[in-house]
Amino acid sequence: MRTELEIHEVANDRLRGLDQRYTQNRRAVVTALVEAAAPVTITDVLAAAPGLAQSSTYRNLAVLEEAGVVHRIVTGDDHARFELAEDVTGAHHHHLVCASCGLVVDVVLSDQLEHLLHDELDAAAEREGFVTSHHRVDLVGHCGDCIE
Repeated sequence: MRTELEIHEVANDRLRGLDQRYTQNRRAVVTALVEAAAPVTITDVLAAAPGLAQSSTYRNLAVLEEAGVVHRIVTGDDHARFELAEDVTGAHHHHLVCASCGLVVDVVLSDQLEHLLHDELDAAAEREGFVTSHHRVDLVGHCGDCIE
C-alpha cells in the first residue's frame, strides 16, 4: 500500500500526462479520499474538505477519474461513490454494494482465493478472446439496515 505522499505523486504524474495541473482543490479531493474509510459520495468529500465548492468538486472528480486517479462506483441509489483507483493505492479489494441505500463496503479476499479468482477470470476472458489487465468484483445485495 502506498503512503499518502506517494499517492499525491502518482496523482500529480497522471494529471501531467493529460496536461492538467494538480491544483490545491484536486489535492484536497485526493486527501479526502485517502482519509476515507470506504468509498464516499460528493457530499462526504465536501464534508471532509469544507473549503471546496460543490461545482468544482464535481469537475475535479471528473478530471481525476479521467486521469485514472479516482474510480467511480455506481450504486442502486442516486449517488455515485468515489475512491482512489487500486493501482494508485496499491491495495486490491472488492465491494459489497447495497442495492437499496447505496452503501459500499470494501472487502479483501484471502490471497489464495484472490489467485483462484484471477486465474478463473483470466481463463474465461481467454475463451472469449480477451486479455485482462485486472479484475473488479462487486457483490450486489442488501445491507443489514435495509433488510430490517
